Amino acid sequence: MPQGFLRDKIAVVTGASSGIGRATALELAKAGAHLVIASRRKMLLEELASEIEELGRDALVEVVDITEREQVERLISKVISHYGQIDILIVCAGVYYRSLVENLSLDIVDRSLAINFYGGLFTILAVLPHMRARNTGHIVLVSTMDTKLGLPGDGPYAIAKSALSSFVDVLRQELHETGVHTTIILPGRVDTAFIEDLKLPRGSMIISPQVVARTIVRSIKRRKAIVILPFLANVLYIIKVFSPRLADWIIRLLHMQGWEKEEVRSNSSGNSLVKEQIGD
Repeated sequence: MPQGFLRDKIAVVTGASSGIGRATALELAKAGAHLVIASRRKMLLEELASEIEELGRDALVEVVDITEREQVERLISKVISHYGQIDILIVCAGVYYRSLVENLSLDIVDRSLAINFYGGLFTILAVLPHMRARNTGHIVLVSTMDTKLGLPGDGPYAIAKSALSSFVDVLRQELHETGVHTTIILPGRVDTAFIEDLKLPRGSMIISPQVVARTIVRSIKRRKAIVILPFLANVLYIIKVFSPRLADWIIRLLHMQGWEKEEVRSNSSGNSLVKEQIGD
């Protein structure tokens, strides 16, 4: 029987069908939690549920489009009705949009905001009254290092994630001494479908979803407010704080934004590439 601080806790993970969300659900199950896994891809959720159940934990599969507030509210109500509580919320669903700012359309921004901002906002607002009533709970936002150190081409993604990260920053302060805690996870490049069409230079600090997932579990245990990973991303952020132009030069020197792979470039017109990569 799993032991530890997460034993028999109820954790809801959005964007659980792949990438960081999937890895985090498994890590939480290994630590003893029961999982509610949500995304739009039922088949992948059912495969994940089987793995969780093999670990001796419950797995409730919920097909949800988090851009629809009513669906999100039904999800949270169903979980509370089924388990009686929600101890942990992991906001992980997202879509990765890439576009140069000079080619940015409001449609792209709206689409990014719909899932990367409003999807997370709807989920947090739905679960917050329940956690406040119990004076306990932990909300984890999986954001991106782009909110601290933007990379060329990542504008649509950074806009939405920055908005949600700032919201959670405010929320953390408002929840002081309530028993409800928040954590913002700011990873650099993660080896998921988000970057499968990018050719990245050596030394790109790519980390695995499992590394992020283990960091999330540790952050819940230690009630960390903000976590930047990997270590070299912390170093570059500190450089930016003291010398933004030096940080910009390092990004240009290392070409950290990467290059679109040949097959992707051939499907784009000039430098107006718009890239959409679903991560939920």
